[in-house]
Amino acid sequence: MRTPGEMKAFLDDLCTPAELEAIADRWRVVPLLLKKTPYREIHDRTGVSVTTIGRIARCLSFGAGGYRLAAERALGSAARPKGSRS
Repeated sequence: MRTPGEMKAFLDDLCTPAELEAIADRWRVVPLLLKKTPYREIHDRTGVSVTTIGRIARCLSFGAGGYRLAAERALGSAARPKGSRS
């Protein structure tokens, strides 16, 4: 996908409204986890369950790197841990 509009069109065709909402919820959690925000605070701010927050945190730490790559591209240096120069 080359533009945000193309990505939106693709995801609208691919996912149900409930799936899109779940993706958006999960994506809202990523920057907060990267800032080391406590799970309970993330839950209070987003409404995302602590269980889901834990799953996302596990993916950030031990997953294939997709969340981190997307965060670095979308959020820039804010997505990198302090002291990292990648």
